[in-house]
Amino acid sequence: MASSIVLKIIYLAMMIMCIMLGQISSLTQGAPITCGKIRITLAPCLSYLRRNGGRDLIPRKCCHGVKKVNHGTKNKQDRQSVCKCIKRTTQNVKGLNLKKLANLPQKCGVKLPYKLSPSMDCNK
Repeated sequence: MASSIVLKIIYLAMMIMCIMLGQISSLTQGAPITCGKIRITLAPCLSYLRRNGGRDLIPRKCCHGVKKVNHGTKNKQDRQSVCKCIKRTTQNVKGLNLKKLANLPQKCGVKLPYKLSPSMDCNK
């Protein structure tokens, strides 16, 4: 059960990273971006995205992860990798509040020209 929760958290983190799709070359200075790193960075967002209440606060670590992923992207390939990771994650995690997911970047102070969703086109 614990490993199931960890995987869901990792998947959520990926979603958030995709939100940050705008910019992610590396989450840690100079290190290559991997879906696993994205999921771990965005994991603090999972509990927020799985709650149905509209007034709950976004954890600080969640927004920190979203910003970190966004600031780490440097080219189209990085952004597409993040998008694909988040898209796969959102498709595999059950019970996500898709409205919260779509609004997460904006609520964390990150401007993206698109909305996060399980149906994002990562080729654009």
